[in-house]
Amino acid sequence: MAAAALADVAGAALFAYGIASAAAALADGARVGWLAPVALLGGAVIRAGAILWGQDIAARHGDALAAMWRNRIVPRMLGGRLSRPLASGEAASLAVEHVAAIEGYGTRFVPARVGATLGPLFVLAFVFPASWFSGLILVGTFIPFVFGMVLAGHAARRASERQLSALSAMSALFVDRVRHLPLIRHFGAEDRMARQVSVATRAVAERTLAVLQVAFLSGAILEFFASLAIALVAVYCGFSLLGLLPFAPPEALTLQRAFFVLAMAPEFYLPMRRLAAAYHEKQLGEAAMAAIEAIEGQSPDAVAAAPRFSGLALNDLEIAYPGTRIGPVSLSLEGAGMVALTGPTGSGKSSVLAAIAGLVDPAAGTVAGADGGPPPGKALIAVAAQQPLLLPATLAQNIALARPDAPRVEIEDAARRVGLQPLLASRAQGLDMAIDHTGAGLSGGERRRIGLARALLSQRPLLLLDEPTADLDAASAREIAALVAGLSKDKAVVVATHDPQVIALAQAEVRL
Repeated sequence: MAAAALADVAGAALFAYGIASAAAALADGARVGWLAPVALLGGAVIRAGAILWGQDIAARHGDALAAMWRNRIVPRMLGGRLSRPLASGEAASLAVEHVAAIEGYGTRFVPARVGATLGPLFVLAFVFPASWFSGLILVGTFIPFVFGMVLAGHAARRASERQLSALSAMSALFVDRVRHLPLIRHFGAEDRMARQVSVATRAVAERTLAVLQVAFLSGAILEFFASLAIALVAVYCGFSLLGLLPFAPPEALTLQRAFFVLAMAPEFYLPMRRLAAAYHEKQLGEAAMAAIEAIEGQSPDAVAAAPRFSGLALNDLEIAYPGTRIGPVSLSLEGAGMVALTGPTGSGKSSVLAAIAGLVDPAAGTVAGADGGPPPGKALIAVAAQQPLLLPATLAQNIALARPDAPRVEIEDAARRVGLQPLLASRAQGLDMAIDHTGAGLSGGERRRIGLARALLSQRPLLLLDEPTADLDAASAREIAALVAGLSKDKAVVVATHDPQVIALAQAEVRL
């Protein structure tokens, strides 16, 4: 970034030199030589190249920063612990909107900050040899400018934190209300819910306007001092050339040098203008980082250090929903083996898996270790659901969600073992193929295979599989059934299934 900033200023200095040389030659009545046009053209080309180079560096830096924070928060949401429970809308806001704000911070603000730190120094390096007194004028106007920007920055930070907080609250409220629309309509609470959403959206609007007000304030401070600096340099250079300074001239100034300094004066504040334009991204990005840090609890690594897997035991487990009661269910698994949960659709097989995973609180009975100890923690459990979570990322990144540091070769092996070779062969990108959160272009069986590959890659001792052979043809179902049976030799597997061949391979069947 520093090299791109230097190239940008160097291009501007070369362009300014071309203008100053041409203006001096015309003022003297001489012919403009070839050097001035070459300097003008060369400066423009160098500057354009520096801008493109800087944008490429900034884009890569923003992507890397967003990926780092995404990998930091998503595993905690999926398998770690948080400092407090999150509503689904708030979780989505943290994982998507907050990470996008951090990406904007890395793409726009960080490069602008580097340019604002080094750019004025580079400009002074070109200005001082031509007119040291003009350089002092620029430095003198810069000091109060920085003080004013610091004051505006503190106000902008508070406003951005309030805006992000309001956005998260509105997202959580909106998702919750949409999810419970039938219940809201049943009790005739549409008007009250509409008023709640209206209050939340008004709060977001008001806090967004507060952020914009601070942004306009910082812009006004910048423009004032930039205009003042350029005006002072112009007055000094003009009066010096005319011999009208009210004090002894501190230096001998020629027209060419004066014109060069005047052309470079706007460049002194240009990096600060870019910084001011990106300052909103700074505040949003820092507020997003602070919000993510605030909800981080025990890290996934710390959870993984929990006691070793001692098996699984369900003791008269019952799950209650309004109008429905599932169970009692009892089963026992040591360190390895497979139990099949069977029963008609809607009998509660998926709910039992959710209770084992700690996602549903039992109404009665217990989930414990096979030795009577505490139940397996989330860090010991891998779940392959009927509709596995998919994120807008590559296939490899989606498989590696539960273990982001997994080597590429292990990701490829997991994809191969679950039968994703036809999908990989049909796409030129292979594991790098892009998929969206809906799994567009993927069959139901391919989505289930991705979830199963993710469970395999996690290397966790307890696997919860929900209909792993559904949506597959007969040959593919036999392959997956054989794979699950092979896994049960050294892992504990609880599988909810209707498939007779999977049931036949299990050591025990629990019918609901």
